[in-house]
Amino acid sequence: MDKLLIPILIGVAASASMILFSLFNRTKRAELVKRLRSEDLISHLSFSGLINHIKVAPSPKAAPNPCAESSDELDLSVLNCRVKLSKQQDGDCVSDAFNVEICGSIHAPRDVQSATLKISIVDVTDTASERNPVKALVKQWQMQDSSIFRYNAKLGKLPHQVTTIPNWTSIAMLRLDWLELPRKGKRELMFNTSIFPAEGGEQLACARCYFAYHNRYFGYLDLKENVQRTKNLAVTLAFAVSAADNKLYGSEIEFIKNWARENIDLSEASNKERRKLEKALNETIAFFRDGNKLNNYDICREIVQIASLADRYDILNLCLYVAQANGSVTTEELNLLKDFASWLEVDTNKFREMVQKVLPVDMHEVKDVEAILGITSDMSKEKARRHLNKEYSKWSARVANSDPEIQNQAGQMLKFIAQARSQYIG
Repeated sequence: MDKLLIPILIGVAASASMILFSLFNRTKRAELVKRLRSEDLISHLSFSGLINHIKVAPSPKAAPNPCAESSDELDLSVLNCRVKLSKQQDGDCVSDAFNVEICGSIHAPRDVQSATLKISIVDVTDTASERNPVKALVKQWQMQDSSIFRYNAKLGKLPHQVTTIPNWTSIAMLRLDWLELPRKGKRELMFNTSIFPAEGGEQLACARCYFAYHNRYFGYLDLKENVQRTKNLAVTLAFAVSAADNKLYGSEIEFIKNWARENIDLSEASNKERRKLEKALNETIAFFRDGNKLNNYDICREIVQIASLADRYDILNLCLYVAQANGSVTTEELNLLKDFASWLEVDTNKFREMVQKVLPVDMHEVKDVEAILGITSDMSKEKARRHLNKEYSKWSARVANSDPEIQNQAGQMLKFIAQARSQYIG
C-alpha cells in the first residue's frame, strides 16, 4: 500500500490589549491593572508621564543577551525583550496569551514626539531557508495586503534622547487566538520587537528573543497539505469502491481520473508533473486489477484526523458516483460504502439520503433495506412502522414533481416501501 500511495502523493501533488511602560512598584501596578481593563490603560496613562521614573542611560557598548531572565544579566544600554506564556482576562473570558516584556535603552537622535511599537513573530523551528511567519486571524493585526501578523501600538512621547527601562516591563499581551502558526507541534518562535518614530523614519531600537511553544492545532501549512492529502486519499477510496466487486469498469476508471485531474492541485504543475499524475493513476489501476487490497479502515481514520466533516461528505459523494458510473451498484460496493460512512463518522441518515439521491432503488442489484430505507433488524415493529410511514410521506410528496426522473424514483421508492412493510411489519 505504501508503494501505491507514494507515487500518488508525488504526482498528485479585540480590540488590542496594550500596557504602556510602567515603573510603578509591583503593588501599585497590580492595583492599577485590577482597577482598569487592560485595553483602557492607553487612555489613562501616557508614556511621557511614566517615563519620569526612568533614568537617562549612556550610549550602548555591547550586544544584549535576549534569552537572559534577570535584568541584572543584561546590557541595559540596548533594548532587550523576552516572552512568557500568560493569561488575559476579559470579563468572564480567560485567554492564553504571549506576554511580551522589554527592558534596556531606547536611543533617539532627538526628542521623538510619538513612538510606535511593532512586534512580529516568525517560526524558526525548521532550517533558516524555511522560516515561516506567524499569521493573524484578526484583521486588526494583519499587515497591509497580507495576513501576516504585525502588532502595532502607540507608545507616546520619548522625553529623552536615551531612555532606559531598568526592569522587565510588559508592553503587549498577544492572545493566542489572534494567531495562526504554520505548523502543529513543538515550535521555536522568534519575536522581533521594534520601536519607530510614529511619523516615520529609521527604527530607534529593536530586540529579538526566542520562545518554545507547543501548538495543539494544525497550522496553515498543515491545513494546506491536509487538503491535498485528503484528495489523494479520496482517489484511493474511489478506486477501492470500483474494485469492490473485483472488476474495474472503464466508465468508473474514467470518472475517477477526471475527478483527480480536476481536483488535484496542478495549477502550477509542469507537464512532467502532470505526466506523473497520469502514471500514478495508471499504477493504481494496475494495483487493483492484480487483486491487491488497501487497508480502507486506516485510510478513513487518517481522513477523519485531517479533514473536515464537509470534506468527508464530499469523499462519500465521490465514491457514490463511482458506484453509479456503470449503471448498477453491487452488494460489495454498497457494503463498502456503508463501511466508509461508519469509518468516516458521518451521520447515518444523511448518508442514506445521499444513497437515495445518487443510487436510485432500481440501480441496486440487491435491494438493501437498511442502506436504502434505514430499517435495521433490531428495530421493533412499531419503530419500523413509524419509520416507514415517514419515508412514505416523503416520497409520496414527490410523485407529482415536475421532474420526470424524480417522479420515477418516487414511484420506485413507494413500491419498495410497500415491500418493506410486508417484510418488517406484516
